[in-house]
Amino acid sequence: MGDILTGFIVAYTTVGKKADARRIAETIIEEGLGACVNIVPGLSSVYRWKGKTVTEKEYLLAIKTRKSLIPLLEKTIQSLHPYELPEFITLDISYGSSDYLQWLSTNTKKTKRRKT
Repeated sequence: MGDILTGFIVAYTTVGKKADARRIAETIIEEGLGACVNIVPGLSSVYRWKGKTVTEKEYLLAIKTRKSLIPLLEKTIQSLHPYELPEFITLDISYGSSDYLQWLSTNTKKTKRRKT
């Protein structure tokens, strides 16, 4: 049975090279910024860039993590990413199995709350 939770997200970014995808994914896991990163090969992305339509082969990274880690995850991806303007978007996980969400929680770093 699952629980409705709002403290977790899936973040997405894309890269053009497999080596970049692996490096970014491994850093995210090693630093506790995500519990799992799926690397999905074989994407064809069509987008507008600097006034032109561009078609590229890319790898999609789907990162499962805590909502509280979004700022640090974004900063990390930007520092490692080869693109001038890396994609970084997130989607809330509104429902998930209790066991999976507990695993996700256990395998991501906790953020310290500020005292008010």
